[in-house]
Amino acid sequence: MTYVSVEVRRIVARRAGNVCEYCLIAEEHSFYRHQIEHIISLKHGGMSETDNLALSCVFCNSNKGSDIASLVQDSREITRLYNPRTDRWNEHFQLDSATIIPLTDIGEATARLLKLNADERVLERQVLITQNKYPSDAALQLVREH
Repeated sequence: MTYVSVEVRRIVARRAGNVCEYCLIAEEHSFYRHQIEHIISLKHGGMSETDNLALSCVFCNSNKGSDIASLVQDSREITRLYNPRTDRWNEHFQLDSATIIPLTDIGEATARLLKLNADERVLERQVLITQNKYPSDAALQLVREH
């Protein structure tokens, strides 16, 4: 694990509106504190600079690990993963209630690898929806801006 300074964490979290940049869960509604994730891992040549860092919930971060690509199920093509710094969330994903629908091969590879629609994750979002906490205003703003 690479140390990221408090100031860098603050910058990354503020930029993301304290929302996981993959599944859109707000940190305040998560049991675990969100993590700073290397979009391109250090072992693949990524740096610990803000342009390569994203705010990620513990589940998205642990499922992604150091991966930068995955296979798309239907085509069996290797496809890069969604990059919160260069991609627009709403071009690759769409929210359908508590389900995150992939719209592109990048979205498909990312949703599958990060297990965005695993039963327990959809259930968590369904509970938050009933409490008017998902998607949060910050998540909607993140989707519009990115």
